[in-house]
Amino acid sequence: MPKALIISILMLFQQAPATFTGIEHIPGTDSLKVSVRLDHELFIRDYQQTIFDDLDLEVLRKMKPFPSDLANNYLNSRISIRSNKEQVIGKLLRMEENGGDIRFIMLFRVDRKVKSITVKNSILNGFSSRVENFVVFKSGNFETTAKLTPEHQTEVFLINK
Repeated sequence: MPKALIISILMLFQQAPATFTGIEHIPGTDSLKVSVRLDHELFIRDYQQTIFDDLDLEVLRKMKPFPSDLANNYLNSRISIRSNKEQVIGKLLRMEENGGDIRFIMLFRVDRKVKSITVKNSILNGFSSRVENFVVFKSGNFETTAKLTPEHQTEVFLINK
């Protein structure tokens, strides 16, 4: 009995899986620069679980570097961005691995007169109900943050002119 109690207590203090997404819009331009960072192992497991569940995890772990076309498809399926209510598709520019993390740099083309950006982030949502997807949005001197969860996956950022 004490062993089960100890395991339960340890699980309570276990850190929730998290991702960090930075979105930068430079006023007057037609693009959003997006950076997504998460734990590499969680990325592999979420990819396998949500995109390609027939592929063994060990096969995915051995893909070094991870194929950019597969990563691009994954990111566009898990991160949805709307500019002025119009869906925009991202293009993966590069991936960087640092320690146990992986960072993706993407570019999204938007209208030059952006009034709002709607972000839906469902990365790792199928993996855990405790996921926290942190988003920082910056446009000119304006900066704001949001915490997206499986219950709250979407946030609208209004751009002040």
